[in-house]
Amino acid sequence: MTETGYVHRLHAGAPDKPILVLLHGTGGDENQFFDFGRRLLPEATILSPRGDVSEHGAARFFRRTGEGVYDMDDLSRATEKMAAYVKAFADEYQASDILGLGFSNGANILANVLIEKGIFDAAVLMHPLIPFQPEAQSTLAGRKVLMTAGQRDPIAPVSMTEALSEHLKNRGAEVRTVWHPGGHEIAPLEIDAVRDLLGGY
Repeated sequence: MTETGYVHRLHAGAPDKPILVLLHGTGGDENQFFDFGRRLLPEATILSPRGDVSEHGAARFFRRTGEGVYDMDDLSRATEKMAAYVKAFADEYQASDILGLGFSNGANILANVLIEKGIFDAAVLMHPLIPFQPEAQSTLAGRKVLMTAGQRDPIAPVSMTEALSEHLKNRGAEVRTVWHPGGHEIAPLEIDAVRDLLGGY
């Protein structure tokens, strides 16, 4: 791992095809969604980094001080690092679009990069939790966002999912939210919704 990068898995796709960045949840790694991404967009560049923060041995993308309580300084650091990292790979592989998919902690860093930097053309936020009011107000017009969530998710409450959706819509993003009746697990209908969104690229 370099100073500016992450341990990662990479599949180099064709120029002028998208890059798909896959971001795992707490305790996951670069393998969690890699094969799914390859099947979903076989001609795309697939980039799957491993979080650079360890929480009792579980990889994450930024620190927290408790469940749903973020270290905001470290979130800022991680957001800057991730944005630069993704842009560098997108430029190197001449990507037509920058796409992101994140689950749980991966969805949180993806959401914050989208909010602060706007670099993703489309983003899949699976069970995100943004427990603060974002300050960024620049336009997200033209960005497509799919949010998936559980109606009984103890980690990502419905009210916070809805607040994030409203924030993104108010900044011009095209947002679709797909709910399932369960908790923090990924349900088949979420995978179908991901295919609907990203299959168009």
